[in-house]
Amino acid sequence: MARFNWVLLLRSGKLFGTAALTLAIASALSSIHAQVRQPEIPGVIAPGMTLRLVKDGFVFTEGPVSAKDGSLYFSDLRTSLIYTLNQGGSPTIGVRETNGANGLAFAPNGDLLTAEGDGREISQISNGHLKAICSQGADGSSLMAPNDLIVDRKGGVYFTDPGPRPLVPKRKAYVYYLPPHAHLPILINDEITRPNGIALTKDGKTLFVDDTVGDAVFAFTVHADGTAGGKRIFARLHNLVPGKESGADGMAIDNSDRLYVTSISGVQIFNRNGSYLGTVKIPRQPTNVAFAGSKKRWLYVTAREGLYCIETSVKGPHRLGK
Repeated sequence: MARFNWVLLLRSGKLFGTAALTLAIASALSSIHAQVRQPEIPGVIAPGMTLRLVKDGFVFTEGPVSAKDGSLYFSDLRTSLIYTLNQGGSPTIGVRETNGANGLAFAPNGDLLTAEGDGREISQISNGHLKAICSQGADGSSLMAPNDLIVDRKGGVYFTDPGPRPLVPKRKAYVYYLPPHAHLPILINDEITRPNGIALTKDGKTLFVDDTVGDAVFAFTVHADGTAGGKRIFARLHNLVPGKESGADGMAIDNSDRLYVTSISGVQIFNRNGSYLGTVKIPRQPTNVAFAGSKKRWLYVTAREGLYCIETSVKGPHRLGK
């Protein structure tokens, strides 16, 4: 990782004007964020691999998801934009005015689905137009602030609705399942402090949900009708900061059902049994993660103002999206 001597800059005896100092700091930060050499994670990250910055200058990146051709879609939720990234290209704006789209997913027909934090809806984007498919919770009340979502083989949608910040004591937060063609979701759980990232195993039989506040990643058994129960702790996050939230956010799986969880310390990786394998270090706190690119071997990470990627020794799941 590039290093910069701030003390030398300030004490060098040179007279820096405000503009020059700003440029110097910006240049240094760009260098720091550009490449980060990673420790080996056996079977996942080969020795000597480097995380690289694809592009920065965004406001708050989120929701990465792979399209059928390997291109990547991701959102900048604070500017209500969705970007696309083709292999070998640069991100371009694909959809505007997304009502604060956060998590993204693909329906079986190829339409893009969004969890709208500002619009308080789950929406479907077809031919560039947004159409709300769910705006109410199981009891008919308005959704609070949908965060992330994942689609099953039938077209049903699992999504989290943690509500807006700040946390409100005793306020419930929700995990829902929206069956295909339904408009009211089914409640999966309302006992996680702040449910955020959500993922499905390859066979669709296990649902994962993490908690931005706590250190646990929960697993649920998915039933034939799409409902889920039997909540249990699948794994606990590592290398957290005492007294601070875990920052657990978006998740993804690879083709061997390893689970990738973004957190305050980076992208933490667990095998299918919940054993910790290692952490991909990110210069900024990551928000979400997805496999995309050639053969889905590239792990893309959204992290505040930046989009990062690293080549892996594994592949993403053989399905549309995550």
